[in-house]
Amino acid sequence: MTLALILLAVLVLALLLYLPIMLDRRRRPMDATARRDAPGDFVRLSQGVTHFHWVMPDKNVAHAPVVVLVHGFSTPLSTWDHLAPELARMGYRVLMYDLYGRGYSDRVDGVQGRDFFLTQLNDLLNDQGINRPFTLVGYSMGGAIASAFAARWPDRLEQLVLLAPAGMGAFPQGVLKRSRDSHLPGEWLMLTLYPGVHKGAAKALKLMDKGCAHAAQDHRDQLSFAGYMQALLASLRGILRDEMRPEHSQIQRSSLPVLAVWGGSDIVIPVECMGTLAHWNRSVVHVEVPGASHWLPLTHASDVAQAIRDFDEAL
Repeated sequence: MTLALILLAVLVLALLLYLPIMLDRRRRPMDATARRDAPGDFVRLSQGVTHFHWVMPDKNVAHAPVVVLVHGFSTPLSTWDHLAPELARMGYRVLMYDLYGRGYSDRVDGVQGRDFFLTQLNDLLNDQGINRPFTLVGYSMGGAIASAFAARWPDRLEQLVLLAPAGMGAFPQGVLKRSRDSHLPGEWLMLTLYPGVHKGAAKALKLMDKGCAHAAQDHRDQLSFAGYMQALLASLRGILRDEMRPEHSQIQRSSLPVLAVWGGSDIVIPVECMGTLAHWNRSVVHVEVPGASHWLPLTHASDVAQAIRDFDEAL
């Protein structure tokens, strides 16, 4: 091989390696322009701007109980498009918000560990004047956040509801696990390999349920904004690095009522994780939704709402 061909090969390789970084730098910032037509409200908290939205019941708004919804790893608050109205019809005041790095909330630098997410949630609760016990619902990574909150402040909750919760040791796998554990090229791996996975998940959701088209598009659109994939990697290396056994053991000692709802066909956090959580906290009430994938808050919102209703009535 001639020197010219070697130099050309090196140049091509350098371009291929730099391309994901170059494309990432062209993504849109999350700023006032991006938020111009966003639904809901915004508040500047101690770590940055947080986007949130209330869904209210038709009657007795002032005295209605509060439920706070914490979404998952890669999804914005549109994850709750179908479940939030169901809970409002049950008589709840429903508060949902975008975690930092997702949706219309700020992209915040640094590792996204337990304290990072609990600070955001506490800031929002204080800002919204939620000072009485409430129901906390966490989905996927939101289940890990909700569990961390419940372990630290069980007396602030009426009950804890976990939907396909992370922290059982099954997530992450594949590209996400490699990105998390490869410290030097981790960000490059995320920028290079994750967009295809992300788009595939959004497409699968849309094909699975046409009623989820808005949420699927919203999910896909996360890739349009700078800092999104860096936030995912920060969560992988933060709250998603370790199992949540200590937190669930603490929750069991507190006697806080806990409901866990699992998708029978979930391949992200499989229903087998039910056994892990049951081992850590034997007082948890478990419900399996047959045929539900990891998207169960969207595709099986009525089943999830019924599980919560039955759990409420049994307390």
